[in-house]
Amino acid sequence: MSTPFNQWVIEEFRANGGKVGGPFEGGDLLLLTTTGARSGEERTTPLGYIRHERGLLVVGSNLGGPCHPAWYHNLVATPLVRVETGTEEYEAIAVPAEGEDRDHLFSYVVNAEPGYGEYQEKTDRTLPVVVLERSDPAPGEGPGTVRNLADKLIEVHVWLRGQLRHVRAEADAYFTARAARQNGDDEPVPGLGLQIRQHCLAFCQALEFHHMSEDAHVFPAMEAAHPRLKDAFERLRSEHRTVARLQQELAALLTDIAQADPERFRAGLERMTEELTAHLDYEEEQLIPVLAEIPFPPGPPA
Repeated sequence: MSTPFNQWVIEEFRANGGKVGGPFEGGDLLLLTTTGARSGEERTTPLGYIRHERGLLVVGSNLGGPCHPAWYHNLVATPLVRVETGTEEYEAIAVPAEGEDRDHLFSYVVNAEPGYGEYQEKTDRTLPVVVLERSDPAPGEGPGTVRNLADKLIEVHVWLRGQLRHVRAEADAYFTARAARQNGDDEPVPGLGLQIRQHCLAFCQALEFHHMSEDAHVFPAMEAAHPRLKDAFERLRSEHRTVARLQQELAALLTDIAQADPERFRAGLERMTEELTAHLDYEEEQLIPVLAEIPFPPGPPA
């Protein structure tokens, strides 16, 4: 639950396009909405932020207290978050920085806002620095303007494919850094372990939600309206079960990445990527012609 002060800040923020008085007047403030790690409910927290080329940076300072704030535990459990800056609202993936990367980013933060250095001096814990990475499709990808459910499906699939590319690229970077360390070269910059985990978890959580929505709502309605697609829907439901198994395999694969043989790891990841991509391709082939006839967002009931 938000404190009365936080709730006042949230209401003033939304009422005034991101502008808030009092102790936040003139500062950069955002609203971060996370999913409760235990409750599963949405929690919104006002936070100061620092702009960086990798995204917006937020610090789990908790005013220099002995424990990480609740919002940090929430985003570690569920990396997909919602960000409001007053002028924009978008989904993001929350990626805590590690090791030297965290130290570099924290120095960047303190240079912009020295107060965070004072908070660090008050506590023995290392204040976490979190990068909020926008999860929008890259420029030129996706349908652009979403006018119907087909566009929405493509938008979701573009995002899912992008996350698969993230995981593959970060795994390659991890093995390259690991090989450099084993060969006695310069110590590689650490920190990819948690980054890979967050992107993998975000991908799996988004895919699971996407499939649950289709199975519970989209498919039954479409099957009733288009009986000729019954076999396609049965195949898609079956593939959803296969994809759920692949998600578990992907999570297990990444859990053991520190001890994994690079070639076997890459082969396993490639196989899973091919199966997941084939599922997305088939879903688009079967559903896009029908979904293109349905406006998005849906209009008011007739």
